Amino acid sequence: MTLQPDSEVKTTLNPELLGFSLVEGGPVFHLYRRIHHSGDAWDLWWRRILVITLFAWLPLLLLSVVEGQAPASLKIPFLHDIEAQVRLLIALPALIVAELVAHIHLSAVVRRFVERQIVDTDDLPKFNAAVKSAVRVRNSVAMEMALLVLVYTLGLWIWRSQIALGSATWYAMPDVTHLHLSWAGYWYAFVSIPIFQFMLLRWYMRLVVWFRFLWQVSRLNLHLTAAHPDRAGGIGFLGKSSYAFAPILFAQGALLAGLIASRVLYDGQSLLSFKIDAVGLIGFFVLFILGPLVMFTPHMESAKRNGRAEYGLLANRYVFGFEEKWVRGRAPDIGELLGAGDIQSLADLGTSYSVVRDMRLVPFGLEDITLLVAITAAPLLPLGLTTFSLEELLIHLVKVLF
Repeated sequence: MTLQPDSEVKTTLNPELLGFSLVEGGPVFHLYRRIHHSGDAWDLWWRRILVITLFAWLPLLLLSVVEGQAPASLKIPFLHDIEAQVRLLIALPALIVAELVAHIHLSAVVRRFVERQIVDTDDLPKFNAAVKSAVRVRNSVAMEMALLVLVYTLGLWIWRSQIALGSATWYAMPDVTHLHLSWAGYWYAFVSIPIFQFMLLRWYMRLVVWFRFLWQVSRLNLHLTAAHPDRAGGIGFLGKSSYAFAPILFAQGALLAGLIASRVLYDGQSLLSFKIDAVGLIGFFVLFILGPLVMFTPHMESAKRNGRAEYGLLANRYVFGFEEKWVRGRAPDIGELLGAGDIQSLADLGTSYSVVRDMRLVPFGLEDITLLVAITAAPLLPLGLTTFSLEELLIHLVKVLF
């Protein structure tokens, strides 16, 4: 394929591709725009974080105070409810921050497929069609309305039956059959929880849209080279793009940490009884983010197989010519491959062949996996203080690291 200058490539890009964003679309985004809460500036995003977080959290504090729920009158007062504080003051802001992070990083990822000429020129119309399809689903009013209905039906039922604590709290007094909600509890159940669940489910929808787009791209003719220094055929940027979802993974880890903390402190459960849940959640979400990238493995395997054959043939020709010239003192028939820098060229060829040989079959590496695991697990680390002292926890960490 003939390479084109960047200026020529950019003229082939669909205008929607140049400004592609996974998050800037849909009814909620247009609501942000109407109230001047959309844009790339950090001050606008901080304003959005503050408004949404305070709308979900502050009425709970005020209502619980008005209802006179002093710490001594309940088993779990509002400010002592670790699970609620983590959900609304840590996980919810993290989901909002994730929108800015994804907007910045994923737009560049989409452009790289064309600017680096990974997508064959003949397949550019199909690539642009995939972008248009992703934008259409992202903007779907029906999709966000369906999420809203899901939140107020299945989401509310799951919270009442599986997540709400079975002891007296600031938001409810349970009996055998029902949760008797306080005024703060009504706001929590019908405003705060739905806001959080909607934000989370909308991110799941966006992830499906993103992976569907990548799947469509993986069906195209891709120009990969096994000798690319990223050792991923030239699409190693896809592994790095997973960092755009790091705030979502952090929010998921924070949710689990808050749930475990509540069960340990108020239900008397053992911290170690949740180790399988913690490991399972970390593994699941890291796999959920990186696993779909395996769809590019057939292209990468083909590029590596062809690269080893082609560079192996080139290496044979060069080495045989090198020996003819420098070992046997004959004039080789491959003069164009040999020159004054023969020794250095031989070393460079060896380096190139090593890159081809070591090319991965997935566009991510151990470093990417480790970082995402660490981000997801980070909110769980303070839970160790419920079982160990800070000194004991540090000693355990030192033993693990060294």
